[in-house]
Amino acid sequence: MPTPTTPVAEPRARFRDLLASEWIKTRSLRSTPWTIALTVLFVIGSAAVATLADGAARSGPADFLPYDAYPPAGYWTLMLVAGSTGALSMVSEYSSGLIRTTTVAVPARGSVVLAKAAVTAMLWTAVGTLISTGSLLVSRAILSERHAGFPLTHPGVFRALVASALLAPVCALIGLGLGVLLRHAAATTVTLVFTLLMLPPMFSERGGWSADVNHAMVSPAWKRLVQNWDPDPGSLVHTATIPGSWLVYALWPLIAITLAVLTAKRRDA
Repeated sequence: MPTPTTPVAEPRARFRDLLASEWIKTRSLRSTPWTIALTVLFVIGSAAVATLADGAARSGPADFLPYDAYPPAGYWTLMLVAGSTGALSMVSEYSSGLIRTTTVAVPARGSVVLAKAAVTAMLWTAVGTLISTGSLLVSRAILSERHAGFPLTHPGVFRALVASALLAPVCALIGLGLGVLLRHAAATTVTLVFTLLMLPPMFSERGGWSADVNHAMVSPAWKRLVQNWDPDPGSLVHTATIPGSWLVYALWPLIAITLAVLTAKRRDA
């Protein structure tokens, strides 16, 4: 008489398994390397163009402006690309129905969101570091040819380098959080563009509460961190602080991912 066999229980997915799964999803997309490559070329190219345009007026390290190496146009583009990519990494799963398969395999939806956030943060930190370093080196090389170069130890250079490198993962995580909350590509993209780029100019830095709102945004925080000159003491402009700007960098992605995890746990896929 055959003996009944006990079914073997499948081991629960570990977090590192989720990380591996999300990394496979990311690198298997054909658009990922092309998007990253074009973004790197565009942003570093914008730094070269800005430095060539302004380099003639530079007379030495004291005149160095990080905006030459980190021009707003190039880094606004980086913000949009990183944020949109982070958002679409989540929205595409909902629109394609892949999220249902994922949650069947891994019922812990919060862990799935955290794993995707971790992979997104690692990827865009690497990309942001490459772009930030490349922008700085290209700008420095162009200025050195005109005898207006600056040492890497020049005050404010390292802070601008780090702030510009971290801008990409910060925006990517904000986009990912919005993707979980809205689950619609068009709505998420419009909200992302409005939040990152259109909302800050609506609040002037010349008023108390208006300046506080402006300084709480990611784009103004980045601008303050790449500044290497002290604000004019006699100016009426309310200037953001360096610690406050770093705090903005930390709080935005933290709040976005926290809301995304809570939403994923409570809402059906």
